[in-house]
Amino acid sequence: MARVWLIRAYNRAGSTTQDIPALKAWERRYAFLTYIFALLLAALHIRALSAHEPLVHIATISLIFTFGAGIVSRNASRPKLCVMSLSLVVLPTAIAMLIHATREYGQLLHAEFFALQALLLVTVALMSLQSVRHLYASSVEHLTTKHDLATLARFDPLTGLPNRLLLRETFQTNVQSSEIGDQMAVHYLDLDGFKAINDRYGHPAGDAVLREVARRLQSMIRTEDVACRLGGDEFLLLQGHVRHQDQADLLARRIIKQLSEPYLVDEIEMRITVSVGIAMAPEFGLELERLMAFADTALYRSKAKGKAQVHFCTAEDLRQSGQAVA
Repeated sequence: MARVWLIRAYNRAGSTTQDIPALKAWERRYAFLTYIFALLLAALHIRALSAHEPLVHIATISLIFTFGAGIVSRNASRPKLCVMSLSLVVLPTAIAMLIHATREYGQLLHAEFFALQALLLVTVALMSLQSVRHLYASSVEHLTTKHDLATLARFDPLTGLPNRLLLRETFQTNVQSSEIGDQMAVHYLDLDGFKAINDRYGHPAGDAVLREVARRLQSMIRTEDVACRLGGDEFLLLQGHVRHQDQADLLARRIIKQLSEPYLVDEIEMRITVSVGIAMAPEFGLELERLMAFADTALYRSKAKGKAQVHFCTAEDLRQSGQAVA
């Protein structure tokens, strides 16, 4: 009953939505009650042995097997809990049956029967632990694969930066958490001179440069901002909680300065620059794809003006691209 009450209290407290320390505290309480229950089962069987009633003995030993099966099936992801619970119920019971086997009751094969039962109980417990090991390994493999797939779905495998999926999720979060007066800057980045590095030094060198670009971008942004690789040599930076356009301009110029520093790959110094186009939200809407298109328009101006520059999307840019400001 105490374990049932504990589970109900856990569900009322929020179940898996609680923080890690709270979940660990619930786990410790559950483990403690499970250990107590295991000891009580062992004590019940020992008491049944003293009565020397076959039906009572069968009932109590059946309870032990049922308890063990439940522990293995429900808690295989907690090997320590399984090992301790099975040990607490099986070892005292097996020892009690071996002691009981040494006593004379004047019945045929009495000693052999209880000794064999003790041996079978221990054997089944060991087999159960083997099942725990297998189920635990399978669970870890499944969760690892699930985590890897989730990572691949949200992150670029080359640079480790978020991809478009995680970018959209972060964008929606920023929109929902924005305060009155907040703006959001969408920086569209295109590396200048990167194709020449690929052509001259090969794709491995180009990949090394892209990874370093990603590292530098990550070092320049706040935890609430996100840098994303769109593909090839194009990146996008989402800058939230911007109070004035100058903040976005300052960050863009820092990016140009940092990414224009030389890159050392296999002891060869390589240089690129970066052009930046920026669209501000909510001035140009609150749809990510629309903002990206506007930022791309501003990026086109930056590259047309000589590269390594930053330009903001304006009403004139929108008219030239055939789009209208809402």
